[in-house]
Amino acid sequence: MPFSKTTEQHTQDYWTDHFERFLKPLIEEESNLEARRSRPLRGDILRQIIADLVTSRVVVADLTDKNPNVFWELGVRQSFRHGTVTVAETETKLPFDVGVKSTLFYSPNDHIKTAEFQKLFKEAIRDCVTHPDQPDSHVLETLSGRGSLFALLHRDEMIRRLKALVSELKENEQSIKYGMDLAAQNQKNPKDRKFPAARLRYAATELLITNRYLDEADSLYQSLEKHYDKLLLANEELGKWHEHADRTEKYLLQVLTEEQFIDSTRELRQRIVAVIETLSSRI
Repeated sequence: MPFSKTTEQHTQDYWTDHFERFLKPLIEEESNLEARRSRPLRGDILRQIIADLVTSRVVVADLTDKNPNVFWELGVRQSFRHGTVTVAETETKLPFDVGVKSTLFYSPNDHIKTAEFQKLFKEAIRDCVTHPDQPDSHVLETLSGRGSLFALLHRDEMIRRLKALVSELKENEQSIKYGMDLAAQNQKNPKDRKFPAARLRYAATELLITNRYLDEADSLYQSLEKHYDKLLLANEELGKWHEHADRTEKYLLQVLTEEQFIDSTRELRQRIVAVIETLSSRI
């Protein structure tokens, strides 16, 4: 709430009395809470105000007279945490972006309405204490949760990572097929051996296994782990091709053929493509 005079009726003394004699006693009926006002001082006190707004279990914002500082503080609070109660004097016309949020109105000159306000206000304070994660900030609701901006950005990031994985799997299919063809040629003509320079890629596979950023069945991760182990072993053998040519070529032609490396890599790639399609369809 404001500290200084905002209207002829709402003087600095009015706001002090409003806090000390009206709001503070109601707040502190919740035994675990101590009501404090932010202080309008210079210097690092602004940092203290921000810290209080971010860390306080409950924040009460009085929007009467639409004081700019109060709206700024409300914006800071709702950018970081839920647990905010907004109040205002009856007939206060709130801006649309604040008015859509539930605000409790009090009437200084109407004892019946004041009693109803007090009841609802204490219930709201208690709800903030007992349900600290209950959404009451449009900012946080927009930035977090399913269908939110955060969820959409997270989905797009996952899709980009998975497309990199698809590219990696496809390139490895081609590299192994090329290596097998080259090994077959070398076996037929060992005096004119040729060796590939490329190695199999695994960074995107390793990232998914390590971070598990997909909410998928364990069977997918088990398939990826087996595939990853085969990649490391295949690269180790490819690295020895110059020194142990016959062994490496037989490994490529026999072991990888028996393990159906190309087919399993293709199946894994198709499975990841299906995951991308599912993610892309989500709103």
